[in-house]
Amino acid sequence: MEIAVIIVSYNFERWLDQCLGSLRKSTQPVDVIVVDNCSTDNTIKLVEEYYPEVFLIKNQRNEGFGKANNIGISQALNKNCNFVFLLNQDAWLDADTIEKLIEIIQKHPNFGILSPIHLNGKGDALDKGFSLYTGLREKINLSVLQKKSSDPIPVRQINAALWMLPKKTLKEIGGFSPVFHHYGEDMDYINRLHYHGYEIGYCPVAFGYHDRESRKPQKEDLLFQLIEYSNINRNFFSAFGYGVLGGFKKAFIALFDTGPKEFFRLFSITIKILLKSNVVIQFRRINKKPSEYYFLD
Repeated sequence: MEIAVIIVSYNFERWLDQCLGSLRKSTQPVDVIVVDNCSTDNTIKLVEEYYPEVFLIKNQRNEGFGKANNIGISQALNKNCNFVFLLNQDAWLDADTIEKLIEIIQKHPNFGILSPIHLNGKGDALDKGFSLYTGLREKINLSVLQKKSSDPIPVRQINAALWMLPKKTLKEIGGFSPVFHHYGEDMDYINRLHYHGYEIGYCPVAFGYHDRESRKPQKEDLLFQLIEYSNINRNFFSAFGYGVLGGFKKAFIALFDTGPKEFFRLFSITIKILLKSNVVIQFRRINKKPSEYYFLD
């Protein structure tokens, strides 16, 4: 059974040993593919010198998260891998995480994505985003989770820091949409999974760690509107209402609530979304049909 772990790197040096080191300890053998988005630190040198087993792809420019993952997944599919695990560069795994996820997702083929429990970088609490998606409290007794059934627990969404995807998912859903360069592509992918009848969930007895506590929060307006506009679970008019008309509405509400500065910010965001209409409509049409979209030959 071939299993590929895909890591998109950009200035990976800080987490390199924790991330790649955890994969060396995996009880389930894996092929590791690092797709580097033109790092400016010592990432390339360190991977080549200390992790020669890694298949390293060196992009000549920063291709963004979605396209870089598509490049790595293409390589995995060309090697006839049965499963692909997407792992953020600032994340790492327990030794038995991959093994547990493979065992469980094979028993539950209705899950298009299976993720472990996402802990923070210290491992003493749940990752904040994971806590939000799952409804679990950040400070939770992890030993209680470990005693639960290993059956996957469905959730509406879960971020792509730690995703196990079977080949069947990739063959039917394809890769990340080119509409999204960085951020938002995982939520769009999950919307497409739901449209095609798959479930998303996490395994309560497998654990990974995501060291992002110090990361600056992103402005969500543009991403939220673009995700909603691209959401094929809505008909076009509903998606247009949420993604575009809703943006103009928010802008005019802001004009009276907070003043012209916030109005112009939200108005300009919505104009940008509106100008993407031709591209959004094109990929909405494509994403409704099951196929291997967005992968490279």
